[in-house]
Parts: sequence; structure tokens; C-alpha cells
Amino acid sequence: MTTGTIGVGGSSQEQALAKLHNMTAEVSQISTAEYQQRMDRACALMRAQGIAACYLNAGTNLYYFTGLRWRPSERLVGAVLTAKGQLHYIAPHFEENSLRDFMLIEAEFHGWHEHQCPYQLLGEVLAAQDIKQGQLAVDDASGFFLVDAIIKANPQLAIVNGYPVIAACRQQKSAAEIALLQTAKNMTLEVHKAAASILHPGISTTEVTAFINEAHKHVGAAGSSFCIVLFGLASSFPHGVKEPQILQDKDWVLIDTGCLVEGYNSDITRSYAYGEATERQRLAWQVEKDAQAAAFAAAQLGQPCEAADYAARKVLEQAGFGPDYQLPGLPHRTGHGCGLDIHEGPYLVRGDQTPLAAGMVFSNEPMLVLPGEFGVRLEDHFYMGNEGPVWFTQPSHSIDDPFGLGQLI
Repeated sequence: MTTGTIGVGGSSQEQALAKLHNMTAEVSQISTAEYQQRMDRACALMRAQGIAACYLNAGTNLYYFTGLRWRPSERLVGAVLTAKGQLHYIAPHFEENSLRDFMLIEAEFHGWHEHQCPYQLLGEVLAAQDIKQGQLAVDDASGFFLVDAIIKANPQLAIVNGYPVIAACRQQKSAAEIALLQTAKNMTLEVHKAAASILHPGISTTEVTAFINEAHKHVGAAGSSFCIVLFGLASSFPHGVKEPQILQDKDWVLIDTGCLVEGYNSDITRSYAYGEATERQRLAWQVEKDAQAAAFAAAQLGQPCEAADYAARKVLEQAGFGPDYQLPGLPHRTGHGCGLDIHEGPYLVRGDQTPLAAGMVFSNEPMLVLPGEFGVRLEDHFYMGNEGPVWFTQPSHSIDDPFGLGQLI
């Protein structure tokens, strides 16, 4: 069955999957030279801030600077980068061979056995590099238990937040990073189209989620995709409800999903009607689209990040929603940074006065929530180019043709 909304319904899951193809053939990994450039920049920032070294914990920060992918856990696994450019890995002895297999940047390995204190070993590694006092910046994504243990084991060091060093490097993406993000977002937009096409009365949100995971694999994504599928009233809850829903005729649909390409995230949301939209839905959808456009237009080089949030809220308030975070209206920030973490700084929110600069990447999603009715979230991402903001994916075309498919006929 097809609906009044172009591209929604009318296809089986098998037909939709058959139209998808692997989109990662042209993907290029981040080069060893770029990892070295990232470390060099971090070292320059440390020297400028009087920091002797920075500890990078397993996770996206370690991956960003060294290319080593490792999940954080209760065990200390990471690397120390000194302001002079020396890199040292610290991890359990029994993980050495595995770590070396994942290493892209070769450096000295320091192992600790399970009965030993890795935090004391960290201090010994620094002392061997003639860092016996001074400031040690610690990865801001580290758990409290880790930071607390480093402080207690190394009273001779002044422990400081590594965010000013790490974020200053990560928030402006390189051309290679932009290319990976572009591929991921292109992939997810095609998955969105496929997901819309399989909708029919009686399908569950659980079934659609499973299809989206499979569709992302068809376009080349590895592993499970991030996914929120909401029908009807549930769409008024920004991050969903615990119970699955069954699609009914004339239901409202909200799908928010993304995938990873070489660790870089996509994150796109579409909202539309299964069937004919009501006048209330049409009004809310258009106001949401106008707010998204206003945020994009306000995101100009040199302007503070908060300017985009102010612009989006102004549109909503002029339409009678809000003000501020009041409902019906926009209950959260307009957008977030995106890269190796799906949510990372800086943010498009009041109070974030970080100047917009070339290479920064943001979601643009000033969601309109109407409690007891439905919610509208249109989410696309943009990056700051040399002339201003540039869309990764074009915003939803119209409420009757959310993917612009009618323009191709």
C-alpha cells in the first residue's frame, strides 16, 4: 500500500534491500601522517599551556590521536603523550600482543600485571621522561575512578583537565574527516528512504529498527546502527519510549538513525505522516523546517555557536511555541558537534560562545515537541566551510515529499 506521502510505503523489505548497494568503496582511512599531525598539534598546545604531558584513555580520544581502537574498561589502557612529542602506551601485560596488532603509530609499550598499580606505572613512565612534577592533563572522557587513582598515586603531579588540549584538536575536522562523515551521512540518508518505503499498517517499530540495521549493513556499515523509531504519540518523546508501537493508518512517524564509517558518525532524523497529514501536523512540520533553516543561516564563521540556537528559537516563538524550553516547543539544544563521538563539543546552545570556525561539524535539529500529540524532528548535519555552513545532506524537501523523490520524476 502506498500513502499520500511520496516515498512512504509501497515496498517490501526484500525489494528495498535489493535497491541498496555498498557505498564505502571509495573510503580512505586516516593516514599515519595525519595522526602524527594531530599529535604535533596537541604537543604545541600543551607547551603553550604549560602542560608536561597528556594521558589518553582507551576510547575515541586515544583513537583520534594514535589510530589505536580499544574500548575503555575498568583496566587502564591508554597512552601518554609528552609535550616534547614522546608517545608511550600503557596497558596490561597480557594485552600487549593484541595492542600491537591494533597499533598504527609504533611506540614503547609499558605493561602492568593484574596485582600491580597501573597508575603508579604511569608516574614511573613520566619520571623516566624527566617529568617528575608539573601538570599532567588527563583525558576528559576518563572515568572518575581512573582520575582519582592517578591523583592518589602521583601526588607530585598537578592533574588538570585534558579537554582544552583534546577538544582544540578534535573540534575542527580535516578534509579526510569531512569525507568520512559525508560518506556516513550519504549512507544513512539512503537507509532512511528505504525504511520509509517499507512502512505499512501493522508493522512494529521493532521490525523497522531491525530492517534499518540490515539496510545499513547493505550500504557498507559495520556493526549495528544507532536507531530510534517512533509512531504516533511516542514521537513526542525526543528519545523514545520503552514499549514498541504498531503503525496505524494516518500515524505520524519519526525515525532517527545513524551508522559509523571508520569510526565517524552519521545521525539523521526524518518526520512525516503515514497517509495524509493533518493541518496541525503541516503547521508544526513547516515551523520545524523554518527553524532548522534559520539555525543554518545564523551559523556563520566567527559567530558564537549559540547564535544558531537563538535563531531557531526565534522562529519557534514567532509561531507561538516556547519560549525557551517550554512546551509545546524546543526542549533541548538546537545541535551538537559530531565526529568520532555522535555527541561532542562544541554545541549549538545558549551559553556556548565558541566561535564557529572552518572544519567544525554540527547536527541541526531544533525539535518541536507537542505533548500529548506528536513531535517533529528534522535533523541534518552541516560543516563549516571556508565560506560558511555547508550541508552534508539536503534538508527534508516537504511534508508530502520528505525525500524529494517527486523532484526526480
